[in-house]
Amino acid sequence: MPLVVSLRGVVNEMDVFSDEHTAYINRKTGELITLTEEDRSLLEDEEPSEDLPEWQQEMIPKIRELLESDDFIELPSKFDIHEWSIMERFCSSVEDPDQREQLLNAIHGSGAFRYFKDTIHRLGIADPWYRFRDAALEEIAIDFLEANGIAFKRDSQPP
Repeated sequence: MPLVVSLRGVVNEMDVFSDEHTAYINRKTGELITLTEEDRSLLEDEEPSEDLPEWQQEMIPKIRELLESDDFIELPSKFDIHEWSIMERFCSSVEDPDQREQLLNAIHGSGAFRYFKDTIHRLGIADPWYRFRDAALEEIAIDFLEANGIAFKRDSQPP
């Protein structure tokens, strides 16, 4: 039976937008792992420090496997996702001309992400935004999984 991964699980891992985190999927097992720069630094020492907590010491073999194996591939990152572009598409999709104009104004200039978030809440359209964003992330995940030959299943409900 071929491997089938959870689309929701992949989207959730992709949704960790940070310069310090990188999410990976094992194309053979479907395992999802998020790695930090701190995790990578654990491999710099030949022998792990005895001062490390047990959970961190247990992670070292998994980190080594991830970094040395061709089975793990990086999930789309915030640079691949282009959150601003998703916001712009959402703004353009809003039917009310006044709301659309307010949203398009919100995404330009300094503090655009914060101003956009404030505007969707002020206009009472946060739920449609989050549904739109989730659908966009799903589309990116599907394209990624299909391009890498990884089968997936759509989960019935987001967590």
